[in-house]
Amino acid sequence: MDKISALACALLFSSSLLAQHAPEKRVDRTLITNKVYKVGEERMTPEKLWQLGRVSAEGLSVDGKHVVYGVSNYSFGENKSEKNLHIVPVSGGAAVQFTHEAGAESVVQMTAEGDVLYLFKGQLWSKPLAGGQAKQLTDIADGLENVKLSPDGKYILFSRPVLVNKNHSADKYADLPKSNVYIYDDLDYRHWDSFNDGRFNHPFIATYDKGKVGEPLDLLAGEPFYSPQAPFGGADDFAWSPDSKAVLYVCKKKFGKDYALSTNTDIYRYEIATKQTTNLTEGMMGYDTHPVYSPDGQKLAWLSMKTDGFEADKTDIIIFDRKSTRRLNLTASWDGTVNSFIWSRDGRKLYFTAPTKGTVQLFEVALSSSKKDAGFAVKQISEGQFDIGDIVAELDGQLIVTSTTLTRAAEIYSYDLKKKSLRAITTVNDAAYANITETKVEGRFTKATDGADLFSWVIYPPDFDPNKKYPTLLFCQGGPQSATTLGYSFRWNFQLMASQGYIVILPNRRGMPGWGVKWNHDISKDWGGQPIRDYLSAIDDLAKEPYVDQARIGAVGASYGGYSVFMLAGVHEGRFKSLISHCGLFDMTSWYGTTEELFFANYDLGGPYWDKANEKTYTDFNPIEHVDKWNTPILIFQGGKDFRVPIGQGLAAFQAAQLKQLKSRLVYLPEENHWVLSGQNAQVWQREFFGWLKETL
Repeated sequence: MDKISALACALLFSSSLLAQHAPEKRVDRTLITNKVYKVGEERMTPEKLWQLGRVSAEGLSVDGKHVVYGVSNYSFGENKSEKNLHIVPVSGGAAVQFTHEAGAESVVQMTAEGDVLYLFKGQLWSKPLAGGQAKQLTDIADGLENVKLSPDGKYILFSRPVLVNKNHSADKYADLPKSNVYIYDDLDYRHWDSFNDGRFNHPFIATYDKGKVGEPLDLLAGEPFYSPQAPFGGADDFAWSPDSKAVLYVCKKKFGKDYALSTNTDIYRYEIATKQTTNLTEGMMGYDTHPVYSPDGQKLAWLSMKTDGFEADKTDIIIFDRKSTRRLNLTASWDGTVNSFIWSRDGRKLYFTAPTKGTVQLFEVALSSSKKDAGFAVKQISEGQFDIGDIVAELDGQLIVTSTTLTRAAEIYSYDLKKKSLRAITTVNDAAYANITETKVEGRFTKATDGADLFSWVIYPPDFDPNKKYPTLLFCQGGPQSATTLGYSFRWNFQLMASQGYIVILPNRRGMPGWGVKWNHDISKDWGGQPIRDYLSAIDDLAKEPYVDQARIGAVGASYGGYSVFMLAGVHEGRFKSLISHCGLFDMTSWYGTTEELFFANYDLGGPYWDKANEKTYTDFNPIEHVDKWNTPILIFQGGKDFRVPIGQGLAAFQAAQLKQLKSRLVYLPEENHWVLSGQNAQVWQREFFGWLKETL
């Protein structure tokens, strides 16, 4: 057994222990403990963190013998990442770098002839899996995105932007090419980090013959709709029918205010011969995404939410049987929400990932049920102190997956379905981690104010000594319905925080998936209520431990987590000595007037500030209404291109802190959005983050 698989096995913990998380008597509040591996003598630093390779699973060879994966490596000097493709045997062995050219490659398809088709600089390329000369297959003006070839190889499906509305002055007034003005008559004028210039990504289909591409046909016929979805949709929004006679695409066919107020995407089927389009999800009102045909082509599965406007609704797996023409919800009676899925090779079940009890695990659901309307049997098939990310493929009693822990970045693994164990296939970062001292991670349960059991992950510094006292950080998660599990972040990295000498606690407060649909839903319209009390319960409980320095406790977070920090600043009653908020919501009234996806604000807050039914959201649950009680040093990060939580939020909070004579600092990132994507900017972020903690904690 290699080192990584041994580590993964050692980290396994009993699901029955988690299931029994409400004992009548509790002596030791720490319920889940992972063994500490003191691998090296160095501590994680921001520089070491960004020197790690970032692994992405790209595909499995047709014969099932090799995995193709990407590794992105960051250069501090050039301030950019370089991604190349690599190949490694599934059974184990040395990895080989497959591409070397400057510029990111992404796999489109693995062929039965042993070739890898991949996108490089907007064109389709081919190269033998066994090695050899790469061959450019296409040379299309403006390039290709999200490419999918038809099963018979005669057609190509791809996307590219189309100018539909002349919102930008240089498009509207040809004689003023150097002007830079935007003109709008409706909403959806900006999204995420860019203003709408009137260009919409559209799906195109064309004939394809040995690299020769025919005249592309726009399947949306120049309409102002996005497919793939904006801003994060991709090739998963497209699918070919098994007979190559039709294509499927995901689209929200709404414009302007209707687009900003709705989550109702649908899956459309376009027939090549007749040029007819059919809405396969007519009457299904929430997100419908990720269409995938069964291996025999007789069934179609996709992910679906029920409620229009609720972006964090329970996600179910729906199948459509072409013979019976029935839609079936495979996970309707299961108390959870699906992340992603694949079909089994025999088409009798689907494997999927879902958050559960502070982790993300593997599940399966069979297509047969014992009784009519009795529901389909969902079974959890993995458990352990790790997250499962992507499921790449099923292969001979194993699933090829990506996996992380709080102290290990993503690698590719084989999960043995019988042995219930992980085996490492890639070991990209083993050498780096071999020199870094491990940090201990434990699970902990706390009684919330309403009597519910509240789970948290706790990360301890290297060489933790329970006889010493440590400064402690409460981490407030964003979303607000995002899960706090065992994912590995290159910015909010808890291994890094612990390595600087801090204990960090990550509560699974109200609103997070993995603890039932109700728990996940309970944060909506209660942002400043029970979720904030959950945070206080978790930190108060941990603070009772003798190794927590009660005079040195801080709270940090981003997005809803940043909002939480702003809220806690007014209600914490002396618990915290330092606060850090990244792109947090400060004034709910002004935020409602400037954010872009209004369906989110309408559902989670209740609606606009002028509706008296939502008064509590804009008073009791509005951080700006509690500024009179602010008395704690605060650091505020704000992205200049963040249109989800626009710049005024961070600036207003900083100005309030300054006028109240509080020690405060603003770190403004003019070119960043809701995240920090530039490597050097991320280094500044880390230095300011830890510098502030040294000053104030």
